[in-house]
Amino acid sequence: MPKKRVLIPLPSYGFDPSEAAIPWKLMTQKEIEITFITPDGKKAEADTLMLTGEKLGIWKSVLKARKDAVTAYLEMEQSEEFCNPLQYNEALETNFDAILLPGGHDKGAKEYLESKLLQQLIVAFFKTHKPVAAVCHGVVLAARSIDSDTGKSVLYNYKTTSLLKSQELLAYNLTRLWLKDYYLTYPGITTEDEVRSVLSNQKHFIKGPTPLFKDSLNDLKKGFTVRDRNYLSARWPGDIYNFSLEFIKMVQEEK
Repeated sequence: MPKKRVLIPLPSYGFDPSEAAIPWKLMTQKEIEITFITPDGKKAEADTLMLTGEKLGIWKSVLKARKDAVTAYLEMEQSEEFCNPLQYNEALETNFDAILLPGGHDKGAKEYLESKLLQQLIVAFFKTHKPVAAVCHGVVLAARSIDSDTGKSVLYNYKTTSLLKSQELLAYNLTRLWLKDYYLTYPGITTEDEVRSVLSNQKHFIKGPTPLFKDSLNDLKKGFTVRDRNYLSARWPGDIYNFSLEFIKMVQEEK
């Protein structure tokens, strides 16, 4: 059987290392072929604050990427597929079995979150009912993907989660004295509020249990995801193992 092919779009700079590298590592172990795309076809770079914890102060151990994610990122950074991405405009839905949308709150992620090319691509995946997975701010990109046939977001009739308003504001308030609005990608609106605004029913936004601890391969109970048909969503890096394993299952189910 031919290998399954998964597309992962990234901004030039500012994506969350955990939300790209952990899925990459677990999918690679399952021999799923991954293609990265960036705005200009050049190698992307993760949010360095998340990798190093620099400037996070006393909250460094809580907010930075954990050791397993940093290790996975360093491996991914050396991989052939990561070093040789396609451009956004070179990717066609017909060449892939699924798409995964990582998050990232650094302002550099805006070129990814606001890309009309990516939004059109995501609409194509929804129209063909192929697996689409989005985590954290990646859900914003899905929410902004408008189906021209309906004039509605592709998430309009789907259940979803995303980075919670409480999480976003907590991180902001813990660090705002020295990081200003670093944790607010869009200071005027939270991720949860924007995602909620495109849904047909507010009950379709599912917060899940209080996100206090991060999951792992040995402790999946701490993670949370929402799956609705071909669409999978999660809130933050603390859900990433559950998210990755569920997405792999969806990709492997794809005919």
